[in-house]
Amino acid sequence: MTGGCGFVGSNVAARLMAAGEHVLVCDNLSRTGSAANLAWLRGLGPIEFVHVDVRSSSGVDALIASVRPDAIFHLAGQVAMTTSVNDPRLDFETNALGSFNLLDAVRRIVPAAVVVYASSNKSYGDLSSVALREAPTRYWAPGHPDGIDESAPLDLQTPYGCSKGAADQYMLDFARVYGMNTVVFRHSTMYGGRQFATFDQGWVGWFCQQAALVKKEPGREPFTIAGDGKQVRDLLYVDDAVDAYLAAADHIGAARGQVFNIGGGMANSSSLLELFGQLEAHFGVTLLYRRLPWRLSDQRFFVADNRKAQRLLGWAPRVDKVTGVARMIAWTEALGS
Repeated sequence: MTGGCGFVGSNVAARLMAAGEHVLVCDNLSRTGSAANLAWLRGLGPIEFVHVDVRSSSGVDALIASVRPDAIFHLAGQVAMTTSVNDPRLDFETNALGSFNLLDAVRRIVPAAVVVYASSNKSYGDLSSVALREAPTRYWAPGHPDGIDESAPLDLQTPYGCSKGAADQYMLDFARVYGMNTVVFRHSTMYGGRQFATFDQGWVGWFCQQAALVKKEPGREPFTIAGDGKQVRDLLYVDDAVDAYLAAADHIGAARGQVFNIGGGMANSSSLLELFGQLEAHFGVTLLYRRLPWRLSDQRFFVADNRKAQRLLGWAPRVDKVTGVARMIAWTEALGS
């Protein structure tokens, strides 16, 4: 598992360990919280760890040749759009080149291995062609009552969108050209335990942290948001994301060479403003914020249409957003204690 000490990777690893599987995680431990997640995994039981940076083709080759894995969950990556704009080379080398290094090593050494890749809804660009209506607390897309499906055209915008989208397409093409067992998930918002959220990545956790700070320090300076707060994403709790990854590996005959939009679905969609309402009720505070310009290529609306995953993988999200956000609050409070 690449990126195995990250947010999603550590949760996948923990689930597999609990099932008695032999798990190897590789990570370069560059992201905030990755060392803490590795220590947490080691506290759960025996786990193999290798310090590997996917940007190194020789390092990836040596790892694949040594381990010869049956399944690989490729979760290593540069995860923030803002970081990609500031350092596009790092973003490209990590997301696009790193993914190619992994794919090519698997093609040459263990071509039958399953490779499940975490792509992004950013592969669809800003979705400006989707007709939206504006309500008091959110945008909605009347032409997409079940969300955005996989037929939406690719529109790679920002260095992050380009790097993730390029890797996404390599994954699908290696299934076509080389018959490899690759699967692509284009994710919406994921959140949950083991996520060390920052201002530019992991917005649910970040705003949970801000609400807790307002409770602790009344009268503190307002935090900032990008845009008007009505932008909508569907919230996928990490346990459900893990279910999706394992379902893809278990149903590889149906999943091979396929792309799936994966998220919490329409029932678990939320705007920033709607999340703020839930946080205000929980903490008994009023959240004050200052608006900044929209982020580059930000989607006003993205909700994943999960029906393809339901049909081919037998998967559907189980954790509702109220329960999930309550768990996220508990995690952030535990971090701050």
